[in-house]
Amino acid sequence: MEAKSAILTFLFGASFMFVLAQQTKVPFHTNVPLDSIRLSDPFILADKPTHSYYMTGTGGLIWKSRDLKFWTGPFRVVQINPHSWMGSNPQIWAAELHYYHGKYYYFATFTNSNIKIDTFRGNVIERRACHILVSDHPDGPYVPMADSIYLPANKSTLDATFWVENNTPYMIYCHEWLQNWNGTVEKIQLKPDLSGTIGKGKILFRASSSPWSREKLNGKIVPNRVTDGPYVFRTQTGKLGMLWTSWVYNNYTQGVAYSVSGTLDGPWLQEKEPITPPNFGHGMLFRTFDGKLLMVIHSHSVNERGTYIRIPCLFEMDDSGDKLVVKRRYFP
Repeated sequence: MEAKSAILTFLFGASFMFVLAQQTKVPFHTNVPLDSIRLSDPFILADKPTHSYYMTGTGGLIWKSRDLKFWTGPFRVVQINPHSWMGSNPQIWAAELHYYHGKYYYFATFTNSNIKIDTFRGNVIERRACHILVSDHPDGPYVPMADSIYLPANKSTLDATFWVENNTPYMIYCHEWLQNWNGTVEKIQLKPDLSGTIGKGKILFRASSSPWSREKLNGKIVPNRVTDGPYVFRTQTGKLGMLWTSWVYNNYTQGVAYSVSGTLDGPWLQEKEPITPPNFGHGMLFRTFDGKLLMVIHSHSVNERGTYIRIPCLFEMDDSGDKLVVKRRYFP
C-alpha cells in the first residue's frame, strides 16, 4: 500500500498527499463466515471481471469472497487528501461500490467532526457530506477526483447511491433529519465521469410521506423523521422502485416506494407496509453470478450495554412483477 501511495503522490503532484482514511491497524482474516462479520449498511458488488464479490459499508473497509459464504479481509482501500474538508481521519459511513464506464466508483459519506456547520433545534451539525472516489480496480485504491465538494458545504448529507436515467448519471442521497427535522431523499445530476455535480439537488420525497414509519414526539404518534439508505432499482416489468429505511418506534425498518412516472422525478408512492421484517435495514440488491437476485441488509439489535449490533444478512428476492417481493432468508 505504501508503494501505491507513493505512485499516487507522484501522479497527482506535490500539492496532494494522499493518506489512508482511518489509519488504525485492522486485523486481517480469511475464511470468515458472513454471519461472523459486524458491518452496518452493507453493499455487495458482484464483479464479473474478477468473478468475486466485494462487500463494503460503514467503516470504509472491504471484504472479498468467491462464494458469499466465506470472506477475506477487511482491507483499507480509501485514500484521501488530508488538506481537504474531510481532514486526515474522517468517519466513513454507508460506502457503496459501482462499476461505470470502465472505472470503479466509491460512493460514501464522510464526516469531519472538527468542523461544525450549523446548529438546528439544539443539534450541533458536523461537516458531513456525500462524496465519490475512483479506482481502476474493485479493491482500490480509491482516490479523489476533480471536484472537492459535491454538495453544499452547509448541508448535512448522507447515504449516497448511484442511478443512471436516460444515459445521465445521478447521485441519490439524504438530507439529514437533524438539520431539517423531516429527512429527505434527493437527487443531483453528476458529471459524465462522476467527478463532480451539475446544478442543484431536487427533493424526491420526505420522511413524513411514509405511511408505515412511526415515532412518539411530544406525546403524539407521528411519522418518523429519518430517511436512511436509499437504493434505486427497476423490476423486470420496468417498474422503478426505491428501497429506503426509517424507524417504527425503536425498530429499524426498511420500506419501499415506486415512481408513478417511472422516472426519478416521481411522484413516489410509498407502500403501506415495510418490505422487510422489523430490525432489518439499509438494504441493496445484486445478482449472483448464477443469476439469483439477493438483498444484502444488516440486522439490527442492541446488546446489554446498549450498543448496536449489526450483521450483514441475505434475503432471496423476486422482481419478476411490478413490485419487489422478499421470498426468504438466504444462507449461502
